[in-house]
Amino acid sequence: MFESLSKREFGFKLEAFAVGKLKCLDCHIIETNFQCKLGEIDIILKDKETLVFVEVRYRKQNKFGGASASVDRRKQNKIIKTASHYLQSKNINERFACRFDVFAIESIANQLSYNWIKDAFDVQN
Repeated sequence: MFESLSKREFGFKLEAFAVGKLKCLDCHIIETNFQCKLGEIDIILKDKETLVFVEVRYRKQNKFGGASASVDRRKQNKIIKTASHYLQSKNINERFACRFDVFAIESIANQLSYNWIKDAFDVQN
């Protein structure tokens, strides 16, 4: 499908795919690829009045649980810490409604399919 792309370029293409799908679902994209010393958040968006931090994951096969299962507790903690840093750096009030989603992409017969998992995890998990 994207055989000639580097891993990094392929990742950017998948994130662009996710952004396109999320825009079609009436989400307002605020930022992509937010990076700080703690980690990276692929997509930050507003879904109605909720600020959403989205992790985009891809798996060529769904062995071992597929793309969504690859967001383990260690990865969740990293995203939560990075999101906290984002909120502080933007002076966003702590009481602002936030959510953590996973946008899982898989390749089935050379076609990309996706599953947008809203509220995939939270700070208390």
